[in-house]
Amino acid sequence: MGGKVVALAGGVGGAKLALGLSRILPPDELVIVGNTGDDEQFHGLHVSPDLDTLMYTLAGLSNSDTGWGLAGETFQALGMLGKYGAETWFNLGDKDLSTHIRRTQLLGEGYTLSEVTADLCRCLGVEHPIVPMSDGPVPTFLETGVGQLSMQQYFVQHHCEPEVRGIEYQGGAMASPSPKVAEALEEARVIVFCPSNPFLSVAPILAIPGIKQTIQQAAGRVPRLVVSPIVGGAAIKGPAAKIMGELGLEATCLGVARWYQGLCDTFVIDQQDAELAPSIAALGMAPEVAATIMESEADKVELAAQVLRLGGIA
Repeated sequence: MGGKVVALAGGVGGAKLALGLSRILPPDELVIVGNTGDDEQFHGLHVSPDLDTLMYTLAGLSNSDTGWGLAGETFQALGMLGKYGAETWFNLGDKDLSTHIRRTQLLGEGYTLSEVTADLCRCLGVEHPIVPMSDGPVPTFLETGVGQLSMQQYFVQHHCEPEVRGIEYQGGAMASPSPKVAEALEEARVIVFCPSNPFLSVAPILAIPGIKQTIQQAAGRVPRLVVSPIVGGAAIKGPAAKIMGELGLEATCLGVARWYQGLCDTFVIDQQDAELAPSIAALGMAPEVAATIMESEADKVELAAQVLRLGGIA
C-alpha cells in the first residue's frame, strides 16, 4: 500500500497511544513525531523530555506510576548537586542522566538531534522510529501572571499554577522539519494526533513551517484523526483544560475539536462525551466514540486498533 502511519505525540498521553500503535504496526509502517518544545538545558545537559517519554515507553522502561521517567529510578546525583548549591527543581534521575549525558556528547560531536535520537532508540531496542519535530531549537515559552516561563519552569518548577496569558514557540517560524518528518508527512497513509496537550505538545510541532500546511493539504487524500486529550471537561493528565479556560476557550472535547478545525477529518471522543458528537459533526468532522482512557496496555492497543480501523487500516 505504501506510506506510513504518522503519529504526532508529546507527553504521557501521546506515548500511551504511540505504544498501542507500535504493538500493531511493524516498524516500517509507523513514524512517531515527538515534540521538542519542552527541550531545555539542565546542568549543561540537553534534556528532551517528550522524546525520552516516548523512547522509555516503547522500550518498556518507563515508570508506570508517573508515565514519565524510568522505573526503579534513584536520585543520588541530584541530591549531590543540591549539596553543591545547584538548582534541583527539575528531577533528573541517575539512570535518566545517562541518557542526557550521551545525547549531549553526541550533539557536541556534530550529530543532529534526529541522528542522536535514532541511536539512543537503537541502543534501547526501540525499533519503531521516534523522530524529533525539528533538529533545531523551538523552545516553548508561556506568558503568565508571574512573567515569562519556559515550558519546564511552568510545568515542573511552578506546578502549572500561574495563569497562562499567551504561548510562544520561539524560533518556530525559522525552523525546518527534521528530514524524516517531512518525508513521512509527504508520504503519509494516515495522520494521527495522539491525545496530547494541544498547546504544549502539538502546537510546537505545527509551528514549524511546512508541517501544518502539509497536513491541511492532505484533506481528502489522507485520513487525519485526532484523539481528544480532554474527557468529561478535564485533562487525563496535565494542564490542557486549565490552559484552555485561561485562553478563553471551552475546556471540553468540543473546544479541542474547534482548535483542530482544518486539520482533522475524524475526531475521537470518550464515551463520557458522547452527547457532544452532534456539535462536533457540525464542525465538519466525523465524531467517533471510544474508550479513550488508557490504563492498561490492552486499553492502549484497543484504542490504537480502533484508530487504525477509522483510518482505513484493518
